[in-house]
Amino acid sequence: MVTVMTVAVVISAIAMVAMAIMVLGMFRAITSLREQVTVFLPKAEALVSTAHQILNDNQGHIKDITARAADVLDTTQRNLVRVDLVVEEATQRAKVQMERLELIVGDTAGRVHNTVVAVNDTLLRPVREVNGVASGIKAAVQHLMRANRPTPAQATSDEEMFI
Repeated sequence: MVTVMTVAVVISAIAMVAMAIMVLGMFRAITSLREQVTVFLPKAEALVSTAHQILNDNQGHIKDITARAADVLDTTQRNLVRVDLVVEEATQRAKVQMERLELIVGDTAGRVHNTVVAVNDTLLRPVREVNGVASGIKAAVQHLMRANRPTPAQATSDEEMFI
């Protein structure tokens, strides 16, 4: 049993020495890291200070740009409303003009139709009547000129029709 305890104490001692070596390695790593941070810290502070200074210097410009952008947006919105009103008014006017145009075209078509009917009644009807009278006179004259003498071809033709 004493040997078991001795082995256990030796293992514990080895573990303590290993932990001491690890703590020493951690100490050296932290010291090296502290030196690097000490070198970097002034540079970072200068960079932060410069960034802060630039931000403070340009804050007025940023506010001006923001205000100008808001003005541009307001002007654009007002102009867009105006353009919308103009387009709406133009659309209404175009609709009214189209309705007027339809009425005018319909009226003109009616007048053209009435004119054609009037021309037909006043010019063509008398011409047809005169043409009919002339045809009647021509037929009467031809009938009288023949003196009811059928030609041999007509006589033959008439007789063949009755056969």
